[in-house]
Amino acid sequence: MKPVRIGNIEVTRVEEMIWLINPRHLFPQLDFADLERHREWLVPNFCTEDLTLKLSMHMFVVRTPEHTIIVDTCIGDDRKRAVEVWNMKKSDFLQRLAAAGVDPAKVDYVFCTHMHVDHVGWNTRLENGRWVPTFPNARYLFHRREWEHWKVTEDENAAEVVRDSLLPIEAAGLTDLVEDGYAIEEGIVLEPTPGHTPGHCCVHLSSNGAEAVITGDMIHHPSQIVEPHWWSRACWDREMAVRTRRDFLEKYADTPTLILGTHFAPPTALHIVRRGEAFHIRL
Repeated sequence: MKPVRIGNIEVTRVEEMIWLINPRHLFPQLDFADLERHREWLVPNFCTEDLTLKLSMHMFVVRTPEHTIIVDTCIGDDRKRAVEVWNMKKSDFLQRLAAAGVDPAKVDYVFCTHMHVDHVGWNTRLENGRWVPTFPNARYLFHRREWEHWKVTEDENAAEVVRDSLLPIEAAGLTDLVEDGYAIEEGIVLEPTPGHTPGHCCVHLSSNGAEAVITGDMIHHPSQIVEPHWWSRACWDREMAVRTRRDFLEKYADTPTLILGTHFAPPTALHIVRRGEAFHIRL
């Protein structure tokens, strides 16, 4: 995705990695036959020829005339993780961020649509054996409901994420607790989309009559636009996640609103359109 403009707002995608996974890893109720009927539009952008899913791990850098805002911080390096390709990963991601013109010391705000492992990793980086904020002068906006849920998790994998990617931010005094509908600045508002997690929020951007929405994991993969009843293995409340997604599709279908998928492989940005009683995408 080339940088896109929404009025006076510019959004840049900075890729960490493309993850190729069996569809049943994300959607355990499916098999390849469920994807086969969508082959024509899924391949090659969103699936490989053998219908392996393409999931992009990327950060959105949102620039306005006043602020630089990071939305979702990917997986991160040097961490113990349950997914093999994420475990103790080493990458050049900070160099990629610099190449996109981002100085971590000049970022104003960081917001994670939710606090799953692949959305909070670069909140911190390892320095001399300690986890320190990657964006040392930013305010990290923690959705109150989301944080209250995860800070007491009894799941050991999630607790590891809390220890290395969230608690160091709180310890540094950089967190602000926010609620549904919070405006990071005029035209950049947290849109509640619960279900995948308790406090999941999309980020709604509007400027000079143009609009866009950063999805987070309310929609993991473009196939869920056409098949909104497909729930993810990682959903906290599957039924709520499906209702939220359907409501979102009803709201934004056949509108000029640009949809920026947090895990959509390039081209990443698309529009939602109606096809009779169903939905589809337009690139």
